[in-house]
Amino acid sequence: MPRVRVLSTGGTIASTDGDGGATPSKDGDDLVAAVPELEDVAALEVESVCDELSFHLSASNVASLARAVERAAEDGVDGVVVTHGTDTMEESSYYLDLVSDADVPVVFTGAQRPADMAGADGPANLLQAVRTAADERFTEGAYIAFGNLVHAARWVTKARAGRPEAYASPDSGPVAELTADGISLRRDPRSESVSLPATELTARVEMIPSGLAVDARQLERAVDDGVDGLVLAASGIGNTTPAIGDAVADAVDAGVPVVVATRCFDGAVSARYGGPGGSRTVREHGTIPAGDLPPWKARIKLGLALSAYDEREAVRTAFEEQLGVPTTE
Repeated sequence: MPRVRVLSTGGTIASTDGDGGATPSKDGDDLVAAVPELEDVAALEVESVCDELSFHLSASNVASLARAVERAAEDGVDGVVVTHGTDTMEESSYYLDLVSDADVPVVFTGAQRPADMAGADGPANLLQAVRTAADERFTEGAYIAFGNLVHAARWVTKARAGRPEAYASPDSGPVAELTADGISLRRDPRSESVSLPATELTARVEMIPSGLAVDARQLERAVDDGVDGLVLAASGIGNTTPAIGDAVADAVDAGVPVVVATRCFDGAVSARYGGPGGSRTVREHGTIPAGDLPPWKARIKLGLALSAYDEREAVRTAFEEQLGVPTTE
């Protein structure tokens, strides 16, 4: 029987209601004990990494999770499941996909409904995640198993705030689907991120949104405060307001790397429009295009790249080496 280690971090899946609202009250052993069917899928081991709602997690917490995955792989497990809050699960899973060289699949899961709520979805999601981690076709990479779909960490996003069908992969679609006959693959499971030689995120990166009539004060304050890098959540294919576009030029001249991502649900940035703040003009200022990576993931990648490399060209190369939308061929 496959060995699977469950790493618990808290989140809604471990939460019950209380006077101050839902908070984590169940540990990993409790979660596993609530799903007796798991005994037929894998030999489980449980380890607690932390006990937090995901919007409380720090970069240090996620680095500790990465180290726990490495230990599990060294111990010879066949797969790892991470129970995690849904709000930042896509960021933590992408972080792991970037930094982990473990030759085991790392499957994140969680719940939209607390454990003591009628219709709680945590048990079914945990069973799906363990089945995925125990499947011999999954040998590496980070995934989110949720609502009968398995998504690659590189592409997945939380598309729905409260509904049980929380996640989608707008550009690529899911890797697999859990059906009545088992896990049906849509494409070969693998890591779909280019690894970075870092575990700790030590660089400070600010995310700056652009939108109707947004001025440059937030960006300028970040540069004055000594930020290590900036990610623009730009409109459309990478356009900003004229004020932000001009401030970007000053930031790049000051030696601050600036990555441009689109705030759109899918699609990539492209250098098309001229004039102040236009995507071509912003590119000509020396910014780094994020391609189809969303701003919140571009922030993780830029922070880890700046933590790993001293040379700015190496940081740019890290974004240029991103993998494109996968095919089923």
